[in-house]
Amino acid sequence: MLRYVHNELTMVVQAVCAVAISAVVTFGVRDIPEVDAGWLVIAGVVAVSPVFGRRGEKRDFERAVPLNPDTVLPTLGASLPRSQALRFVAFLVVPTLLAALFWEPLVALVPLVLVPERLANAAYAAYWERHHGVTLWLGHVPDQPLENGRNLYSSVRQLAS
Repeated sequence: MLRYVHNELTMVVQAVCAVAISAVVTFGVRDIPEVDAGWLVIAGVVAVSPVFGRRGEKRDFERAVPLNPDTVLPTLGASLPRSQALRFVAFLVVPTLLAALFWEPLVALVPLVLVPERLANAAYAAYWERHHGVTLWLGHVPDQPLENGRNLYSSVRQLAS
């Protein structure tokens, strides 16, 4: 089990790491290119893209399957290491680096496309969790299989004393 907010923030970190690796290698091998108007328009579209995805998230959050009270949930320390997948960073770096080295150097920045929407997802999920007093989880619980169209579990938030 993995907290939904942790998953989104981890993907942001992984995308930034992929950009750091790709950009350092690409701009070290090739010169830093000049940015033209087309790339600025693409950057603007990416920056405003998170605004349009919130309706689906809200519906998913509301349909989250409540966990049985006896389900053992991971602690913060146990939830985060499982979410760190170097495979995703490699998945982003390899094609990005190849395209940036052999085609267009600015392609090294493409993984940044994931950042605005994932940050918005994490912020909205944190707000939604706090507002509804639950924690959202990704994963699989054998005793409580998810039905069609559902991909989240929820648990009652434990308040710190």
